[in-house]
Amino acid sequence: METLSWSHNVSSSLHLPLPHSVSNSPPFQSSPLFYQTCQVRRFRICCTSHQTSKGNQIIISVTGATGFIGRRLVQRLHADKHSVHVLTRSRSKAEAIFPVKDFPGIKIAEESEWKNSIQGSTGVVNLAGMPISTRWSSEIKTEIKQSRIRVTSKVVELINSAPEDIRPKVFVSATAVGYYGTSETQVFDEQSPSGNDYLAEVCREWESTALKVNGDVRVALIRIGVVLGKDGGALAKMIPLFKMFAGGPIGSGKQWFSWIHLDDIVNLIYEALINPSYEGVINGTAPNPVRFAELCDQLGYALGRPSWLPVPDFALKAVLGEGASVVLEGQRVLPNQAKKLGFPFKYSYVKDALKSILS
Repeated sequence: METLSWSHNVSSSLHLPLPHSVSNSPPFQSSPLFYQTCQVRRFRICCTSHQTSKGNQIIISVTGATGFIGRRLVQRLHADKHSVHVLTRSRSKAEAIFPVKDFPGIKIAEESEWKNSIQGSTGVVNLAGMPISTRWSSEIKTEIKQSRIRVTSKVVELINSAPEDIRPKVFVSATAVGYYGTSETQVFDEQSPSGNDYLAEVCREWESTALKVNGDVRVALIRIGVVLGKDGGALAKMIPLFKMFAGGPIGSGKQWFSWIHLDDIVNLIYEALINPSYEGVINGTAPNPVRFAELCDQLGYALGRPSWLPVPDFALKAVLGEGASVVLEGQRVLPNQAKKLGFPFKYSYVKDALKSILS
């Protein structure tokens, strides 16, 4: 796996008066370099160093570590010599994915051991949740929501109950662009209101649960788009169709597709762990969302396959039921906060992302 050099921040603080006009505004809506503490605005000056020393090593507990994003994040943290605690409900599954010979030093903790793993961690990353790309029954919809709320609530409770001197300093919790609802015409950023559909409801409850964490803990909520990578996610299901010459736009093809390369979402989470400027809501999407028809064109081109044959709505609904709405509808989401923070996207355009994945 490719290892990237990252800046590490040495922060000092200047205290400036907080104008009355912004004293009551939510912290998420303030400039990324400012945050509120009582009635004071703190300005952080960061000096960067591209060297990782032993003093920079951190201990990170991760839920959802065996999932598509979680696996790559654990690999990345381990490659950079950080200590990783995999919080799992299935030790056997975790041990199969992270064998000791390849991942020496990784601690695998079942639910009864989560408390001890979280206490003393530098930070916690919460990625757990049942996949949504499945046929939705009323029972599945309940489990999609509860799997997220249940784990997030447990993690928050364990962080809050930790003595102050061994309490994690940062909590990075996943959420999703489904927060915004769907639209073919609107553009959404971190300031946009929530939508009215089922996934928006799930995301609201997911985020509100995460925000119950102790006020001394820095929180980054990453609203993740459709993650593109070779061994999982949406692409893993689309590539076989294209290889059989059956790929093409799903539905109208006009729906927006807010995507992000797997490397970029992992790097964004990593940066949120180590960079104190990353706080509040951050959209985990690439700067250039595309219409679904363009995604299919680029995927067909990358695979050397035609992409003119559309997949009819009813075919997808037959497979996914109500879950098809995730693909048949969509939203145009921009990562304004990540750009303000200077996050260096490796893949800003879907053509380059697909080329790197399929080469």
